[in-house]
Amino acid sequence: MPEKELIGEVTHFFNNISVAVIKLSKPLKAGEKILIEGATTNLEQEAKSMQIEHNEVSEAKAGDSIGLKVEDRVREGDKVYRVTV
Repeated sequence: MPEKELIGEVTHFFNNISVAVIKLSKPLKAGEKILIEGATTNLEQEAKSMQIEHNEVSEAKAGDSIGLKVEDRVREGDKVYRVTV
C-alpha cells in the first residue's frame, strides 16, 4: 500500500490551461508522484511541469506557491500529497 504525505493545498485552478496553483507546506521535486484529493477530486500523477512566477523549476520548497500542469480538473481547497511506495 503506498504511503501519502500531505505537502500542500490547491489555492487556485485555471481551467482554460489546466494548471493548479499549489501552496506547498513541504518541498516537491519534479518527477515525484503526487495525489490530489478533495470532495470530488481523486487525481494521481507525476509532478512534471512546475513553475514559480512563470519560470520552469525542477524543485520547490515549503512556502512556495507553484503552478502545476494537471491532467484533470482540481478544485480550490483540495489537498496535495506526495505518494511513496
